[in-house]
Amino acid sequence: MTLDLGPATTTLATLVAAVRDEDLARPTPCTEYSVADLVDHVGGLAVAFTGAARKEPVPGTEQGAVGDGPRLEPGFRDRIGADLGALAAAWRDPAAYDGMTAAGGIDLPGDVAAAVALNEVVVHGWDLATALGRPFEVTDADVAACLSFARPFSPPRRPSPSAAPPSARPSRSRPEPRPCSSCSPSSAAAPERGSP
Repeated sequence: MTLDLGPATTTLATLVAAVRDEDLARPTPCTEYSVADLVDHVGGLAVAFTGAARKEPVPGTEQGAVGDGPRLEPGFRDRIGADLGALAAAWRDPAAYDGMTAAGGIDLPGDVAAAVALNEVVVHGWDLATALGRPFEVTDADVAACLSFARPFSPPRRPSPSAAPPSARPSRSRPEPRPCSSCSPSSAAAPERGSP
């Protein structure tokens, strides 16, 4: 199965294009990153995962796309927008999903690399939209793919206390643990869903 990164990369490219110079120092939900750092990270991951789709390692991406805002050049908005478009195009090739590849110095199957790329684009799209105070739209298909990818990393759900026999039920009710919400864009606010 191939993933269509086009809707998510288009949304993220639109957000990157909307970043004003005065926004670059703003904080983001990624507590270690300013908007500038996050945008630089997005630019790096777009190049790294395009290389992963093409099975062409990109020099300098072995340690992952570290966000470093001061590296942003005056034309970063156009460059990153084009790189996000190239990312979506690269994963439209069915050969991208075959065999092994590498991204951020990690060897992984092509289909897993595609899922990581989509998750990165969607989650960081939400991060950037939140930092800029802008709406974020994501398709239902992208939400489903990201949740499917993140589910194995989520803590296991415990059975509800009501499923236990009466003698084993706790005397006071506690809230049930929820799956890892930090792996999805809905961690702090629900994104607008639907096709862009």
